[in-house]
Amino acid sequence: MSMLRAIVATCALLLWSGCVTGEGMAPRGVLSVSVEQQSTWIRAFNPLAPGEARWPTRAGIYEPLMVHNAVKAAWVPWLATGYRWSDDLLTLTFDIREGVKWSDGRPMTAADVAYTFGLLKRFPALDGGGLWSFLSSVSAPNATTVELRLSRVYVPSLALIASVPVVPEHVWSKVADPVTFTNPDPVATGPFTVVRSFSNQMYELGRNPNYWQAGKPKVEALRFLAYPSNDQANLALVEGSVDWAGNFVPAIDRTFVSRDPAHNGYWFPLMGSTVFLYANTTRKPFDDVRVRRALSLSIDRAKVADLAMYGTTVPSGPTGLSDGYAAWRTELGPAENWTRFDVAEANRLLDEAGLKRGSDGMRRDAKGAPLTFEIGVVAGWSDWVRAAQLIARGLQEVGVEAKVRPSEFSAWFSSLQRGEFDLAVSWSTDGPTPYAFYRWLMSPATVLPVGEVSPGNWHRFGDVASGKLLEQFEQTADEAQQRSIVEALEHRFAATLPAIPLFPGPQWAAFTTRRFTGFPTKENPYASPSPNAGGASLLVLTELQPVEAP
Repeated sequence: MSMLRAIVATCALLLWSGCVTGEGMAPRGVLSVSVEQQSTWIRAFNPLAPGEARWPTRAGIYEPLMVHNAVKAAWVPWLATGYRWSDDLLTLTFDIREGVKWSDGRPMTAADVAYTFGLLKRFPALDGGGLWSFLSSVSAPNATTVELRLSRVYVPSLALIASVPVVPEHVWSKVADPVTFTNPDPVATGPFTVVRSFSNQMYELGRNPNYWQAGKPKVEALRFLAYPSNDQANLALVEGSVDWAGNFVPAIDRTFVSRDPAHNGYWFPLMGSTVFLYANTTRKPFDDVRVRRALSLSIDRAKVADLAMYGTTVPSGPTGLSDGYAAWRTELGPAENWTRFDVAEANRLLDEAGLKRGSDGMRRDAKGAPLTFEIGVVAGWSDWVRAAQLIARGLQEVGVEAKVRPSEFSAWFSSLQRGEFDLAVSWSTDGPTPYAFYRWLMSPATVLPVGEVSPGNWHRFGDVASGKLLEQFEQTADEAQQRSIVEALEHRFAATLPAIPLFPGPQWAAFTTRRFTGFPTKENPYASPSPNAGGASLLVLTELQPVEAP
């Protein structure tokens, strides 16, 4: 692009985003946030619906019983002040916080919590976490106690139950269809509940006038401008019209921090979902563990981390676990490390698997057909696209032809969920422990037929031994036993390599302290810094405060 074209394009983007017209810079006390990349906003604040809800519907407008702080590896009491298991691990009891009001001034009680779980039972489409596959009943014996009875021992249910956003019975009992309800004017307990304005290009959420944490939030309102791409969101950040962003920002020290080193900052802890190369094990030759190992060994992860991710992450280790599970990771031996870069061993394994090279240097299957595959990735996700391109080059070196196929998000995700792909770059399923991570990678119970939508086991892999270990984990609340089981799962992961770990995903968080302070940093790591951190966003939203006018 010529210099003139670059200037014209930049000016157009600045005008479009509102930076020149004055709409981009929010008024004093209003925090501008960039989380979702959308070309237009839809007024949807239903925290239970399976469809998309505007940020921060599930953690900012509505609130859960407990918030898991991954940085501290601890549960933070929220709408509940505590919980306890019965001796037989079949009843989970929560103590509901007193004095909490809905934003309309009505009291929030245990009855609202029980009602919320009842909604999930009556409308299974709302039960995305499958809670009623292990729940048998939920009751509120008094205004401050909720008892959840399980149909089987399932200790990981705590994470699913504690994270459900609670809705008010006096409002939702009048909703004819909670599944399709967009909830345009939410009544909730969170710090930001008032829709001050809403258009297809911008909306603002004001403070809850009845918030239960005295004196909070300090921020007057949240503002969201519609940025249809990562590039446009980053431009707004760099130009100063965004205070807090959850976007990938390439060369952030040069493009963002250097513009105002005294105020512009970031923290990208490697606690996000692990990014994987998923190989569809229903398609040959990916059903052969030797082939998956060979593909893994052909990837120069150090180059991927450096060039595709601008040095913001590191190569994955053989367990696949990110820093969010640092306390759980086991040091595996060299014989179990399939994440090293070893082209010679990759070639040996492909030879052993019967995938011989032809005269053109490319490998062929048993029928003589060349090994040619597609790597699915989201168009516009520049970091992942570059990673896929580097992976393709590595596969070329071992005689496998791989073509990078960028697609619009919905098309990419649909093919991923239905298992209709060869290779694909995507995230992992996570939780407070490595249980969910390994369950959705290896459990036979999560394998669905190709064509059916799967929440996580996109590669359609099941290992019987791993399934038994996961069942053992489900039935114990003893941490020492859980750690022993996870160690065994780590060894099974290395032995079977159900999917190919690339790098731990950074939790993207860029911010400027010109107008607001209190963001989590490496020096003050009180919570995850990213607005993409789910319920943990509440920990940040209730700590931020505006800078006083000079």
